Amino acid sequence: MSTSAVSTLDGTLLGRRQAVLVFLAFAFAYFFSALIRAITATLSPTLTLEFSLNARDLGLLAGGYFLGFSLTQLPLGRWLDRHGPRTMIVAFLSLAVLGCLAFAWADSFNGLLLARVLCGVGVSACLMAPLTGYRRWFSPTVQLRTNSWMLMSGSLGMLAATLPVQWLMPLWGWRTIFVALGGGVLVSMALILWTVPHWHRLAAAPHSAAGQDDGSYRAIWRNPYFWRMTPIGFFTYGGMVAIQTLWAAPWMTQVAGWSAPSSAAGLFVINLSMLLAFWTWGWVTPALARRGLDANRLIAWGMPPSFAVLATLVLLGPTAGPWTAALLALFCVTCTFVSLAQPAVGMAFAPHLAGRALSAYNLVIFGGVFVVQWGIGLMVDLALSWGLERVLAYQCAMAVFGVLSGLSWLFFLVYRPLRQA
Repeated sequence: MSTSAVSTLDGTLLGRRQAVLVFLAFAFAYFFSALIRAITATLSPTLTLEFSLNARDLGLLAGGYFLGFSLTQLPLGRWLDRHGPRTMIVAFLSLAVLGCLAFAWADSFNGLLLARVLCGVGVSACLMAPLTGYRRWFSPTVQLRTNSWMLMSGSLGMLAATLPVQWLMPLWGWRTIFVALGGGVLVSMALILWTVPHWHRLAAAPHSAAGQDDGSYRAIWRNPYFWRMTPIGFFTYGGMVAIQTLWAAPWMTQVAGWSAPSSAAGLFVINLSMLLAFWTWGWVTPALARRGLDANRLIAWGMPPSFAVLATLVLLGPTAGPWTAALLALFCVTCTFVSLAQPAVGMAFAPHLAGRALSAYNLVIFGGVFVVQWGIGLMVDLALSWGLERVLAYQCAMAVFGVLSGLSWLFFLVYRPLRQA
């Protein structure tokens, strides 16, 4: 990472070595955040059997993480702007440790659900904290790169939640795995305390706008560009995460008829594909931005293939057979265009509003994850109650999601407010 990559808006610098260490410390924490998020997909067969869960329960259990995550986003944005990334992420991660231990000790569905909500609260700063810091510490083009590479570290965590977890299950059991996750989060807290600077030492110099800031979200809610990005963040971005972290596995087992180990291998392929996609985005986005291909154009042109892939997946259903994981991976990869919306929203606002802007948009995304995860489960159970076969029930639920995602993209194309970011 070059020195120019770490220039702040007021000209101060993070040293090159410190910038790299700061990024790696944040990426390590986000790795565990994503691992904790995605592990329910791999554990879903075991938890379904042990606790007699139905599709609605499974969707709610996975969505509980995102519910806890979403509950903290608005206050988190204020706290990040005021206290900085270092203080807030360490405070929140301590709750994640408690959530992992509570999940390991849970003996009922309600216990599992409450622990997942606590885990979601605990890791809710793992992406917003670094992105808030990057808004002040890094140049705009490098913010696009670091955002993609943070998501890449998250994909690495999701990768670890697939086959490695499946291999450890016979040796450790899922309860011991969650205790180990709590230990990993503790290590990430220590790394952040060691590497990340205090906010007041490197924060951008106050200016008139920041001096008049009352700490509210008024400027965020009144910005038309934020609302242009809201539906696509809720349904498309949120839906991509919902499928990647939960419904890909039941689709492989319930629709394609794969075994649990085979579905874990399929999840490994999906998450490896996402890792490579975000790694590629990190390299190419600065060059694309210099050529005038901003996030808006890339989202407008890049999203239609994902709708075509999803339609193919739904129509083929069980006949996709061994190609099911490949289609799911292709769908998730083609959806990564929408990941450019998050840094675009962050850069649409002044640095002193970055924490609130990013957290508000993150609330949109993870609110969408919760709704889509639980909503697909509800639609599957509803279709089954109407007498539809299980495969058809899943196809109908996924088709409804596809329609909503397509409509959100059309809104993004049509709604072009005069006051753009």
